[in-house]
Amino acid sequence: MRTVVAAGAVALALALTAPTALAQPAAPRTDGVWRTDGYGTVVVLDGDTLQEYQTTAVGCLKGDAARRTAPGRYTGADGDVITVRVAGDGHHASLSVDGSVGHRALRRLPLLPGACTRPLPQDPVTTFDVFWQSFEDNYPFFAAKGVDWHAVRQQYRPHVRPDTTREQLFDLFSSMVRPLHDAHVAVRDGERAYAEVRPGTEAPGAGLDARARELITTRDLRDAPYRREFAQGRITYADLAGPGRLGYLRVSGFGGYTGDDPSYTAQLRELDAALDTVFTVDRAHRLRGLIIDLRVNGGGSDALGVHLAGRLTDTPYTAYAKRVRNDPHDPARRTAPEPVPVLPSPAPRFTGPVAVLTGGSTFSAGETFTQALMARPGRTLRIGQATQGLFSDVMHRYLPNGMNAWLPNEEFLDAAGRTYDGTGIPPHLVEPVFTAQEFAEGRDSAFDRAVNALCRR
Repeated sequence: MRTVVAAGAVALALALTAPTALAQPAAPRTDGVWRTDGYGTVVVLDGDTLQEYQTTAVGCLKGDAARRTAPGRYTGADGDVITVRVAGDGHHASLSVDGSVGHRALRRLPLLPGACTRPLPQDPVTTFDVFWQSFEDNYPFFAAKGVDWHAVRQQYRPHVRPDTTREQLFDLFSSMVRPLHDAHVAVRDGERAYAEVRPGTEAPGAGLDARARELITTRDLRDAPYRREFAQGRITYADLAGPGRLGYLRVSGFGGYTGDDPSYTAQLRELDAALDTVFTVDRAHRLRGLIIDLRVNGGGSDALGVHLAGRLTDTPYTAYAKRVRNDPHDPARRTAPEPVPVLPSPAPRFTGPVAVLTGGSTFSAGETFTQALMARPGRTLRIGQATQGLFSDVMHRYLPNGMNAWLPNEEFLDAAGRTYDGTGIPPHLVEPVFTAQEFAEGRDSAFDRAVNALCRR
C-alpha cells in the first residue's frame, strides 16, 4: 500500500510541474478482440501475438498467427507483415498487409465469440459444411459465373458419409468448384492441389515462360543495342533497335525478386533498383514509346504494380477501387469501394505512349497492374488477348480435417464501377499470344503490332 501512495505522490508532483506532457491523450489500446468487415475473420491481439480465427455459420477455426515486431506491426511465419492502426475512439481500427492494396476495417468485440472457444468436429460431413459455407459467405462471383451454389450443395452433400476418405473428399471438392474456372479457387491437401484456369488459356508456368523468353530473346531483342535482366530474371529491359527509339520492359511477376528475403520491403527495394537503372533521366526523355510485356505474368504484389505505375505518370490518379463481400446472408452486400491511388514517383518517370502486351497467362497482380494503366493519363494501348480474370487477394481457409481451400472475396472496380473477374481485361487490338503456330513459325504478332503502333504515334 505504501508503494501505491508513493507512486501517487510522484504522479501528483509530475502533474504540477509538467501539466502539458501529462495532458497528452493515451494511445488507443490495440490489444483485444476485433472483427473484420468482410473476410469472415476475427483477430485477437494479445501482447506480442496476433491470432486469426476463421468464422462461418458452421463454426470457427483457428487460423494463422503472427508475432509483434514493432508497435502495431506483426510478422507471420510466411513473412507477411501486418499493420494494425487503432482509431482515436478505441473501438475501430484498420488492418493492412504489406504488398496488398487497401485496408480491412476492424470493429472491437467485447470478447471472443463462443464458437471460437469450441473445437469443430473433424469428420467429413463437418468438413464439407465448412468448405461449402466458406464459399457461400464470401465468394462474389456465383451469379457472374452462372453457378447455383445451393444446387451444388444439394448435388454433392448426399455423397459425403462418415467413412468418406480424404481422397474422395478432395475429388468431390474439386468437382464442386470446377465449373467456376477460377484459378484463385483451389483445393489443397498436403502436396495435392487442384485449381482450374479459364478455358482456352494456359497457366504462367515455368515451361511457357521459358519458351516465351527464348522467342523474345532470339527474335524480338536479337539486335537490341542494350538489354539487361533484373530481379532474378523476373524483369527484363531493352532498348530496341531501329529509328523508333522504343523501350521494352518485360515483367513476369510482381514478386520473387530476391532469393533470400521474401518480404515486401525487399521486393520493393529490388524493383526500385531495376527501375532506377531503366528510367534514367536521359532514357525517360529519349524514348518515344515503351512496350510493357505482361503476357506471362504469374502475379504477386498489387502494391508493386501500383508502385511501377507511379513511374509512368506525372499526374496523380486512381488506379481502381477495391471492395469486398461483407454480409454472409446477402450476396449483393459489399463494403464501400476504397480508391487505390497512383502517385507520381519522385524518381525519373516515363510519361509517353505505352503499349501493354497481355494474354490469358497474365494473372492476378499482372492484371491489377494492367487495370491501373487503364486509367493512366496519357496514351496507353493494350495489345494481345484478354487477361485471365483474377484480381482479388486469395483467402486461405482451413478446413476441420486439415485440408485447405483458397478463394477470392474482393472486387476491383474501374472508374465506371465494372469488374473484369472471369472475363479478364480485353485488349484494344487483338493479336495471337504465344500460340503453337506462333512458336512454330517464330512469330510474335503482338510484339510487332506494338512496335508498329508506337512508331506511328
